[in-house]
Amino acid sequence: MDPVSFEADVVVDATGHDAAVAEKLASRGLIELAGMGPMDADAAEDAIVENTGEIYPGLIVCGMSVSTVRGLPRMGPTFGGMLLSGLRAAEIASAKSSPTCGAECDAACTPALV
Repeated sequence: MDPVSFEADVVVDATGHDAAVAEKLASRGLIELAGMGPMDADAAEDAIVENTGEIYPGLIVCGMSVSTVRGLPRMGPTFGGMLLSGLRAAEIASAKSSPTCGAECDAACTPALV
């Protein structure tokens, strides 16, 4: 079977602990993954949301992928932080793909949570 490929301006890695998209870049030597930390739901809730963002041009990580990429504690049985992380990733992706987005998006690309 031939591989399926696609092209996109922005990709969101929401593949969980595996960080599958980021892992592909790491396997090619383009980024380094810090590896997931131990479970600490209290610390992870805020850290996952705060560290959601672009890690490589056009690649945004959210949810547990953030933990694997940044070396943050895993979250455990709470999911509020993952929902907020997804919201933040969507805001960043929307800002980057906006036709009015320019250098200011690349420089700051950290929209406020609503």
